[in-house]
Amino acid sequence: MYDLYIGDRLFSSWSLRGWLLLQKFNIPHKVHMTGLYSGTMAADLAPLAPARFVPTLRTSHGTVVGETLAIAETLAEENPQAGIWPEDLAQRATARWLCSEMASGFAALRGECSMQLRHVWQGFEVSDAVQKDLDRLAQLWAHARKLSKTQTPWLFGAYSAADVFFAPVAARIIGYGLPVSDEDRAYCEALIAEPEMLAWREEALKISYDPMPYDLDLPHSDWPV
Repeated sequence: MYDLYIGDRLFSSWSLRGWLLLQKFNIPHKVHMTGLYSGTMAADLAPLAPARFVPTLRTSHGTVVGETLAIAETLAEENPQAGIWPEDLAQRATARWLCSEMASGFAALRGECSMQLRHVWQGFEVSDAVQKDLDRLAQLWAHARKLSKTQTPWLFGAYSAADVFFAPVAARIIGYGLPVSDEDRAYCEALIAEPEMLAWREEALKISYDPMPYDLDLPHSDWPV
């Protein structure tokens, strides 16, 4: 049994990644909430020092692991049957590359389009920097599909850690109505329609906020799922 410490589901994209790594691959775990927006996160994570951010994982033997990519690798090592990474060597290496670039890059997309799962903003203006990130996403996703020759919605045939890492990206693309190709939008729609994503959003919407973080003075429409 693993212990996973997460932040507010409605906004915490990295928490979503950590949870999907456990939930999608049927790895037993217990979720612990921290006060990401109530100001208690530091105290909540104090017993897991030197961890500072969510998600943080504590393994069954007590090892504390921070950073989502490290969590993915730890879970894959300890649960080799789970299929977290693609079986094919080239695809596995490429999936790790894509996850690593997602973890360290795309600053404009993450900074200007904070993940929110409430609704779809209408009329959001895409900056040049965000467009550059979207263009890079399209390039990486096309490379993965070409390499894997996938016939499924997922980048490497079977759902993998790469799809986990891009699930919050999909929520951003959908939630801000960002311009992507029909193929990439279909991928995003498939990601947010997964039962686990629906369950995560359902839990997220149970919490109310005043004021609402990341609110915009824009009209909006209903979430598509």
